[in-house]
Amino acid sequence: QVQLVESGGGLVQPGGSLRLSCAASGRAFTTYAMAWFRQAPGKEREFVAATSWSGGSTYYADAMKGRFTISRDNAKNTVYLQMNSLKPEDTAVYYCAADDGLAVKEYSDLRRYDYWGQGTQVTVSS
Repeated sequence: QVQLVESGGGLVQPGGSLRLSCAASGRAFTTYAMAWFRQAPGKEREFVAATSWSGGSTYYADAMKGRFTISRDNAKNTVYLQMNSLKPEDTAVYYCAADDGLAVKEYSDLRRYDYWGQGTQVTVSS
């Protein structure tokens, strides 16, 4: 069992930056792939980024490439999402997710994740 708690959301102006954190507790965090998803009002939850258990491999949705960076610190049981050049369309609730045993092709599939945080709101507005 893994418990996930996101933090770091807030209100930011277009072009600004935020860093989200996801603190994990429970067993075997270091064996879990970790991902960020987001859900805007009236829209389906969508994949943002994922990292392998070691942090050695990272994957991004096309819209986030070059602007967002996912990383993890296994010593702190924490995964991060650095978001730069934020746009109003990035406004959403951002969720952290975890699971083990995922193939790379499954990282972007939210149905494959058993563990989810409660989400943190990110609002990009002037």
